[in-house]
Amino acid sequence: MDTEYDQSCDVSTKQISAAKFKERCLWLLDHVGAEGMVITKRGKPVAKLIPIGAESATLIGSLRGKLRIKGDILSTGSRWNAEP
Repeated sequence: MDTEYDQSCDVSTKQISAAKFKERCLWLLDHVGAEGMVITKRGKPVAKLIPIGAESATLIGSLRGKLRIKGDILSTGSRWNAEP
């Protein structure tokens, strides 16, 4: 089955329509390159498929202790009154 897709789908194109992605999703998940692949709908980019690599795993928690929260992060910063 992989041979069939190898001939009909070129992962080096870096772009694929949503319809073709739907047909070949599982194969593409196994063969997507490090640069990823843009998925389009009607010619417009809507998503990007990128492999999870060891490099991205190091990003998790990398900013711990380097950021400081200032103020109320749940506030919009604007005062308003819901009463008419």
